[in-house]
Amino acid sequence: MTRQDRLGLSLIAAPGDPRLRDLLLAHDPTEILAAVLGRHRLPDTVIPEAWVERGRAIESLVDAAAARAKASGLRWITLGDEEWPPGLADLDHVEPLQGVTGAPVGLWLRGAGHLGELCHRSIAIVGARDCTTYGAECTSDLAADCADAGWTVISGAAYGVDGCAHRGALLMGASTAAVLACGVDVDYPRSHAALLARIAEAGVVLSEQAPGESPLKQRFLSRNRLIAAATRGTLVVEAAVRSGSLNTLNWADQLGRTTMALPGPVTSRQSAGAHAAVRAGKAVLVTSGREAVAELSGLGAALDEDPTMPMTDLDRLSPEARTTVDGLDWHTPRQVAEVASIVRLTVRDVRSALSLLERGRIATRVGTGWVLSRRADAG
Repeated sequence: MTRQDRLGLSLIAAPGDPRLRDLLLAHDPTEILAAVLGRHRLPDTVIPEAWVERGRAIESLVDAAAARAKASGLRWITLGDEEWPPGLADLDHVEPLQGVTGAPVGLWLRGAGHLGELCHRSIAIVGARDCTTYGAECTSDLAADCADAGWTVISGAAYGVDGCAHRGALLMGASTAAVLACGVDVDYPRSHAALLARIAEAGVVLSEQAPGESPLKQRFLSRNRLIAAATRGTLVVEAAVRSGSLNTLNWADQLGRTTMALPGPVTSRQSAGAHAAVRAGKAVLVTSGREAVAELSGLGAALDEDPTMPMTDLDRLSPEARTTVDGLDWHTPRQVAEVASIVRLTVRDVRSALSLLERGRIATRVGTGWVLSRRADAG
């Protein structure tokens, strides 16, 4: 009955309540629910009065949730289920932020996607609701690049950056996931009903709030911890100093996840919070989806060559040939031995390199010496 007992607890205690986290670390969900309902006594434990009051209506609460779930095609998953994201367990071992902490007792899902698989290689992209055109365009590009690289984009389906992140992923034909602060059968914001439907078709919409629940301010704060914990890292785009998206970044930082921020204009108040996070060492500055993926993958060396910069003939040369170029002059012919002495290579290496440079019309033989005949670094 543990699944059903977890469902009961989710309807009685507010998600993210640290008191529930502490009890679940010490007791079985069945014991806790029985104590709330007055059927069992937990030693040295005082059950919150609010839980006891809601517990009196547990049957009607469960029936209502089940009816709404059936009507909307929702499913309930808990710890131990195949779809359960393992990263959520880390929430049981961090201190509360703004009064919430702990792994969810269960999640409601809407959509065809497999949540566990989607979270395996995932990035959270969050930011300002009232983002600028710059923020919207950058977010869409970032999300598209991450999705194209095989990473699931997870966000909160809100106005602004969140919506752009989901759309950027969908534009690439990729799955995305939206974490809501209300029931997954509630389209919030209402004008994003079509977007949420598309997300559910390709991925999944999820929440720890019961079906039919409305979004409340505290629920957004508890929702943020799920976004941070379910993903490998969080990228913030356009966050003001007192932005809710910085709460998600703080959760990611506390959980030991990768934390990143996109820079904005230094005069933009919308990016002041993101800039402060970079300055404080809480976020790595990234300017593209490729850089974000490199941070998530631990592959910083992959950024040595920028694919946006066209390769030149010099780039295509062997190391010895590139070094030999440095020993040649445009006007004064130099002997092979002289070039070798200048660049600290062997005569044999320089002779071989000069043959290659001659074929590429980069160097020309003049008598017994050599001169440069064209630039190799210009295209």
